Amino acid sequence: MNRRYRLTSAADFQRVWRTGKSYAHPLVICAVRANQRSHSRFGVTTKRKLGNAVERNRARRRLRAALHHLQPDIADGWDILVMARPACLHAEWTDILDGLSVLLKRAGLLEKEHERARGST
Repeated sequence: MNRRYRLTSAADFQRVWRTGKSYAHPLVICAVRANQRSHSRFGVTTKRKLGNAVERNRARRRLRAALHHLQPDIADGWDILVMARPACLHAEWTDILDGLSVLLKRAGLLEKEHERARGST
């Protein structure tokens, strides 16, 4: 994902977690906050209790791929932070995509119904 569309500093991550509205799903937790920009920015994080470094990195890669897949349909002007839950490690690709879509719909950020290819990454 282009640097322009990423949350890059720890202060940005903390601001979204503290002041944003959060939504939970069995696979992921999502926090959103308006950002006064012409585009949305995304951040992905994991906690150490999720597993070892290999598992945490795999979870982050899968969530970034899902966000990249959904990005064209996400409304502009938001900071979106996604945190993997332990069930995300063993979930199917389509389940992760569906879970993230559900959270973004609940937050009112998906502009249109997303037609997704049921392939794996």
